Amino acid sequence: MKKSDRSFYNWLMTNRNPIAADDVQQFANNAFLDSTFPKQSTDFDDISKYLEENTTYLMSMTTFDEAWSMYIADR
Repeated sequence: MKKSDRSFYNWLMTNRNPIAADDVQQFANNAFLDSTFPKQSTDFDDISKYLEENTTYLMSMTTFDEAWSMYIADR
């Protein structure tokens, strides 16, 4: 799988950390436990809407924005 083909969820899983040293790592840990997370999506709007409407584990959408920026930079 080329990096450019990787879904946001797939990229996010590379940031999991059992110690959860930062907000993005904690987001990754929680998304891993979320069975309804849009795992195949590469669309900012779809994922953002899902997080706003369906989750309680993301304390701030700023964390998603930071993670998304990292995801795009890694593509």
